[in-house]
Amino acid sequence: MAELRKFRTEELKARSGELRCGDKILVTGTVYTARDAAHKRFAALLDEGKELPIPLEGAVIYYAGPTPAPEGRPIGSCGPTTSGRMDRFAPRLLDLGLGGMIGKGERSQEVRDAVVRNKAVYLCAVGGAGALACNCIKSCEVIAFEDLGCESVKKLYVEDFPLIVADDCYGGDIFSSGRAEYCKAE
Repeated sequence: MAELRKFRTEELKARSGELRCGDKILVTGTVYTARDAAHKRFAALLDEGKELPIPLEGAVIYYAGPTPAPEGRPIGSCGPTTSGRMDRFAPRLLDLGLGGMIGKGERSQEVRDAVVRNKAVYLCAVGGAGALACNCIKSCEVIAFEDLGCESVKKLYVEDFPLIVADDCYGGDIFSSGRAEYCKAE
């Protein structure tokens, strides 16, 4: 089995050329949580010519809505949500400098094209393992839209967060290649 390679979030975009669809990696650094409601607000702010509450250049957004933190922990369960719900927003954010996205599930062709165009990356976290994923999260701070509760934008610091490259900057897509391989085997 190939050794897991480690990446810092702030260098993911610059090192995206090293990643290929299907690679398993460990990520350490800052990620921002944002789901549907936060993305709608991001779009409204951009439409109004206002700044976003997160720095987009090279940033990584994790499509997650963490549960409240139990005693002595920075966060509760923090598993990925279905990424496709953010597909209408993702190309614009990628074009503005977003370096990567973390979630679960397949992305639209428009998002995959934007990943390639911007030399970004889409990473999948294991769905249904939010209670385990929270063990990689060392800090959590609400930074925007507190009124959205679990869907507020949070700044997380993660250590050795296990992820799989789902869409790479060369157009590789784990869902398409997986279907092709599965259908060939039948």
